[in-house]
Amino acid sequence: MKNLKKIISLLLTVVMLSLCAPALADNMPPEPPSGEMPEGMTPPDGEFPGEPPEGGAPGEGGAPGEGGMPGEGGPGGMGGPGGGSSQPDSYDAVNSYDADAELTGDIESTGTDENAVLVTGGSVTVSDATVARTSSDSTGGDSASFYGVGAALLATDGTLTVTDSTITTDAAGGAGVFSYGDAVVYVKDTTIETTQGTSGGIHVAGGGTLYAENLTVTTQGGSSAAIRSDRGSGTMVVNGGSYTANGSGSPAVYVTADITISDAELTATGSEALCLEGLNSVKLYNCTLTGDMPDQDQNDNTWTVILYQSMSGDAQVGEGSFEMDGGKLVSKNGGLFYTTNTDSTFVLRGVEIEASEDSEYFLRVTGNANQRGWGSTGANGANCTFTAIQQTMDGDIQWDSISNLDLYLTDGSTLVGAIVDDESCAGEGGDGACHVVIDESSTWVVTGDSTLTALECAGSIVDDAGQSVSVVGADGTVYVEGDSEFTITVDSYSAEADTTGAGAITEA
Repeated sequence: MKNLKKIISLLLTVVMLSLCAPALADNMPPEPPSGEMPEGMTPPDGEFPGEPPEGGAPGEGGAPGEGGMPGEGGPGGMGGPGGGSSQPDSYDAVNSYDADAELTGDIESTGTDENAVLVTGGSVTVSDATVARTSSDSTGGDSASFYGVGAALLATDGTLTVTDSTITTDAAGGAGVFSYGDAVVYVKDTTIETTQGTSGGIHVAGGGTLYAENLTVTTQGGSSAAIRSDRGSGTMVVNGGSYTANGSGSPAVYVTADITISDAELTATGSEALCLEGLNSVKLYNCTLTGDMPDQDQNDNTWTVILYQSMSGDAQVGEGSFEMDGGKLVSKNGGLFYTTNTDSTFVLRGVEIEASEDSEYFLRVTGNANQRGWGSTGANGANCTFTAIQQTMDGDIQWDSISNLDLYLTDGSTLVGAIVDDESCAGEGGDGACHVVIDESSTWVVTGDSTLTALECAGSIVDDAGQSVSVVGADGTVYVEGDSEFTITVDSYSAEADTTGAGAITEA
């Protein structure tokens, strides 16, 4: 009897696996398509339509963790969509196209979780159109975030081009324009306004590709970034325009894709300015990026730009990359740059930075003990390389012993602040390190006693009165005897600076 039960159990397992395999295959995000840019819509130099990001096809990496707050808004606000919604078998739409078509005039959608326009093939052009998507009983959530259910305009294959149009939505999950799967979408000279939650302005997921030029985008709902991406990654290139998110947990830009933005105004009035999760990247050229994240008890601190990993499965685990070249970063509340529970790289070059009056830090590289479930407390630090190029930075650098920070000051950069070992989220601690490299043209103006593991300085280290600062080994060795009241404590010191590990801006 015991053997018979084992045989029946094995047979049931085989049957279940055979039934689950097709469903799993259906939910795998497709690889990004290739495509050509229409005449008059040119991405910044160096960006090629349809090229997949480095690292291969996008995926849904990462293991869900209890308490995770997946989806955009997860870090700074009320949390966003998450969970395991499956890909829909079909979409409801007022207008569906799988071949070439041209649309203009008024286009209206009032149904539950439907699209005003759905493109599944061919080349579809929407021009001089007014698209209105309104529904009081739509559900939004994962199906909207991951697959575009309920978006005003959705393309899952083929090419969709939108020009000189107005798009408004007042429905849960009512994104303005959504590119999914093998679709390539171009949007130009268009106004997009969304009202309810889970309603991004322009959105990619599942490997979709979207190019935008000179848009005016405004969102009001929660989890409704003006420039939004979600599970399965994708590619976005944005040139010009203004993008404003007003809802709680709605950054101006939510990055679970590879996104390049040039010459744009990017504003969040109730959230961090930009959130990047997992193995994804964002490049900002000559943009103004503004955030105003409220203080919340569930967070360890308040930030303006975050690179993190929620472990929700919405972003593949790996190194996130943030580059900002020129332009301006404005923080209305809290610290500036925060990274936790992930590998990350930051590169800043010549960015004007306006910190809030009560700024907690310039850069924080630590674990976290908040209520969102980002890894295990005491083992969820960050591994970060931060490179400043011709950059002025004002504020403290915070790190902890379960994290690793390599900080490079290059090409005439200046840091005004202290470097502090903050163990408040480090649990029992670890063997992490803070390595600071200052080239011959750069300066660290020390504003308080500082602790790091390795210091390489070919430049200048002084306090705000211009006095030299003592550098002392943890074992008592005096490497530099200064006149300042402040002391830098290190494990090792060199008067030469090796900057070969520094990052660089990807030239546009």
